[in-house]
Amino acid sequence: MEHRGEQVYLYFTAFIGGLVSLGVELSASRLLAPYFGDSHPVWAAIIGLILLYLTVGYFLGGRWADRSPRPVTLYQLVAWAALMVGLIPFISRPILLLAVHGFADYDLALLAGPFLAVLLLFSVPVTLMGCVSPFVIRLLMEQPERAGGVAGRTYAISTAGSLLGTLLPVFLLIPTVGTRNTFVALSLLLMGVGLAGLVRVAPRRALLHLWMPLLVLLLALTLRGQPIKPQEGTIYETESAYNYIQVVEKDGWRRLYLNEGQGIHSVYRPGQRRVGGTWDYFLIAPFFNPVPFPPDRVESLAMVGLAAGTVPKQYTRFFGPIPIDGVELDPEIVAVGRRYFDMTEPNLNVVVGDGRAFLARSDRHYTVVGVDAYRLPYIPWHLTTVEFFQEVRDHLTENGVVVVNVGRTPGDDRLVRTLAATLFQVFPSVHAMDVPASFNTILVATVRPTEPENLPANRPLMTDPTLQQIADEAWASLRPVEPGELVLTDDRAPVEMLTHTVVVSYLLNR
Repeated sequence: MEHRGEQVYLYFTAFIGGLVSLGVELSASRLLAPYFGDSHPVWAAIIGLILLYLTVGYFLGGRWADRSPRPVTLYQLVAWAALMVGLIPFISRPILLLAVHGFADYDLALLAGPFLAVLLLFSVPVTLMGCVSPFVIRLLMEQPERAGGVAGRTYAISTAGSLLGTLLPVFLLIPTVGTRNTFVALSLLLMGVGLAGLVRVAPRRALLHLWMPLLVLLLALTLRGQPIKPQEGTIYETESAYNYIQVVEKDGWRRLYLNEGQGIHSVYRPGQRRVGGTWDYFLIAPFFNPVPFPPDRVESLAMVGLAAGTVPKQYTRFFGPIPIDGVELDPEIVAVGRRYFDMTEPNLNVVVGDGRAFLARSDRHYTVVGVDAYRLPYIPWHLTTVEFFQEVRDHLTENGVVVVNVGRTPGDDRLVRTLAATLFQVFPSVHAMDVPASFNTILVATVRPTEPENLPANRPLMTDPTLQQIADEAWASLRPVEPGELVLTDDRAPVEMLTHTVVVSYLLNR
């Protein structure tokens, strides 16, 4: 290279190429999350295929640069890569909408097809971005004896860009402008670098590419305001650093959906005392204690996985304004709870953070600790281990109980039995209630040795008829606990592997 300025601009191109390639990878997970969730299998597929595309790009980029070692070729390549990045959210939208039907019908083919199709959409832009660094190295190569320094410097600069690319989407772009516009922003950034490079070396050729940013901007403006995932009754949707969040209102009920939207994380209806499902069963947990255990002995609650506050609201309704600590990782969900689910109880102390980290810092003790921290259908592994439940045990009173919401499928309760076996390492008694018409089992573990018959024995002490009705239903759904052989520890907790094995088996057998 003859000019220092050209060298600097080539290194800058490598930096932006690295930034956008990692930004696209992080944004890909958020593009898929509303339809396929945000689990390890999804991440494994994204990372694996992105690495494959980059590998192909490194190989092709090196050969391409040897055949046409001209800056104009590089900058045109960059411009086309940027265009393809900008088109991803708009081309993938109709394909992703097919996934909604796959989840609704639990059809493996309808799920796998759109999933693979969307990932294939990343093949061209990511492969082209993989070509950038080898191309830059070839153009910078003036003396063979300096080849190592040039290559090392180029990849170091590109990796520095990648570091920034991992941070920008998650902490700035997606929470502020959304996933769709994040792709647009990354596209325009990379396209600006490519077109500016063309202006430097081939101004007339640059004019022929001006339609590219105009097309991306036109699509972004035309489709502005469209819902991310259309659903009847949606009154609010947003994207946070952690989740795609959707509030749906039907028949007077408000429901909170996250990510793929197949699990209801909170429900609310003004004036409604019973909300049904798993939330009502959380109320019954303390009554497995030995008789007599009246409702006024329920003195406090810690809720790990607060969501929009359904369980604390129920505890306040039936047990009065007892002290409640509700822990929720996502501050945007907390804001949604306060705005749409009347999560304004004065006795509720909301803590934004990780539930296990909160317990490790807290010196409080509780009558009940609830755990309902699903990212459907997965439970965070660090909230399933012996060490975690020992931490919970240390924060329970002498009559304390822990209640955990666990997923299952008809005829396959491997995860339930595994969690029961793990709880038995810390607690003397564990009870299981299958929630009717659901894929949920409620596990209750008690500090004191207890018997299932304690529940109906404590029923007469529940002066509230509604609470008695819930106790009757819980008793009818109670079943013997059969612990599995696997015990989860911080060293080995294959919860995701176990869960997606259960899910895939269910889908294949439908």
